[in-house]
Amino acid sequence: MSEPVRLRQLEALNALSTSGSVTKAAEQLGVSQPAVSRLLSDLSRDFGFPLYQRRDGRIHLTQEANFLLPEIRRVLDSMAYITEAGRNLTQRKAGHLRIACLPGFATSHLPRVVSGFLENRPGVTLTIEPDRPERILEWIIGQQYDCGITDGFDEHPAIESQSVELRTVCVFPTGHRLAAKSTIGPEDLQNESIIHPRRDSDFSRALNDIFVSQGVTMQSVIEIRQFTGACELVRQGTGVAVVSELDATSYLDRGLDFRPFEPAVPHRLSILRPIHRQTSLLTLEFISAFAESLKPYHH
Repeated sequence: MSEPVRLRQLEALNALSTSGSVTKAAEQLGVSQPAVSRLLSDLSRDFGFPLYQRRDGRIHLTQEANFLLPEIRRVLDSMAYITEAGRNLTQRKAGHLRIACLPGFATSHLPRVVSGFLENRPGVTLTIEPDRPERILEWIIGQQYDCGITDGFDEHPAIESQSVELRTVCVFPTGHRLAAKSTIGPEDLQNESIIHPRRDSDFSRALNDIFVSQGVTMQSVIEIRQFTGACELVRQGTGVAVVSELDATSYLDRGLDFRPFEPAVPHRLSILRPIHRQTSLLTLEFISAFAESLKPYHH
């Protein structure tokens, strides 16, 4: 074979096989009859054998051409699939997203965002992996995930981040005495058992500083990493907690109530992605959708 076979030549032979004439093959391909004749002639020369014969005014494919047709059609089907897949990727309707997140997000806010994101993207699939902030950081640095949702992130040369500050509220069981308050401060929690994040977290340190500045001792009963876990404990009557309004909202119809906490102690959330790998359009669109979903809770 002197020259590599061109896709258009294969399309011409396939069109000839289904239409039975060069004229109809040309119409099928949207080109002129001489153009199809030239494509077939070149393909016949490249293969080194004739592709068809004329008998009784009709076109008959040769035995060799008929032998090749199944493979040719597989190639054309594959090219059509690749073309459609590329179009879907361009329109962000296909692809796979790998998202690492805090455990609380995997069961609270993130499912709602993902559901809306996938609604018009039937070809998109996702992997959602919850873990602690340290592990999420490792995964994003190692480019194992497309984006990460975490807190307590400062900076890293291998990571690009987008951070937002979210309002925080004091959550308590429905019918609690704190429901009579319009806002809640440290002095209102003087005799309450308090459930709070780990003491080494930025949020927990900021919260404790406010209690100290107002001369109130925080009556710690449980230290827990995630706000959703704190909300569950409050729901069981174990104590009260200061958490992000984002997490508290999902518990409004589940036995909890909340009020704004003052002085404000915003919770900083960060969306991370690897800086040394080109971010896909699908990932950028998801990050945008997730950031948009946080706007109602901005501090």
